[in-house]
Amino acid sequence: MAKVGVKDTRKQQLIQATMESIAELGMQKTTIISISKRAGMSSGIISHYFGGKQGLIEAALRYLLDQLGKELLESMEKTDGSPEQRLNSIVDANFSNFQRSELAAKTWLSFWARSMHEPGLQRLQQINNARLYTNLRYAFAQVMEPTAATEAARQTAAMIDGFWLRSALSLDPQESFEAGKRLCKRFVQDTLVQPRTTSVSVTEREQPPERTIHYSR
Repeated sequence: MAKVGVKDTRKQQLIQATMESIAELGMQKTTIISISKRAGMSSGIISHYFGGKQGLIEAALRYLLDQLGKELLESMEKTDGSPEQRLNSIVDANFSNFQRSELAAKTWLSFWARSMHEPGLQRLQQINNARLYTNLRYAFAQVMEPTAATEAARQTAAMIDGFWLRSALSLDPQESFEAGKRLCKRFVQDTLVQPRTTSVSVTEREQPPERTIHYSR
């Protein structure tokens, strides 16, 4: 058991060092050496645990996704499960203190740029996008017809990603993140009370996604 704990601790230290290196140097200039120095470990241990730099970078992205999922789950546990509160929880998770921190923001931006050229990162990003849409659509579908729920989910997902990106690149990120979160929630509220919202019976409602920890960012 002790060996497993040490292994997990070392892997997490390497993931943290990877994000710190990417945030400071960028993805292109981040190397096994820059990571190992920050983590205080030999470069060989990266290959041992992750198979190389690419495997470690993908592990760092999965860590960010896992954190987003945990924050969403924690937020949802505090709600009554209503569509509006579920949707607000999704927004809150994407604009959490961790997700908008300088470390996470710079790492996310680097991942997004690199995912256009790296199949492994592209796959993770596509999964992430699909999970955000699925969770949003499920919530909207509780009170909307299928077509309206689909449109609302796509619009909300675009707003979350768009406001997050603009905020991360703004001169005053924290103020911008707060404004973005507020505007996304306002859109959700306005959408839920629009005429296209209908009463959907229990038998017509969609089944919950396979995993409730669906997220973006």
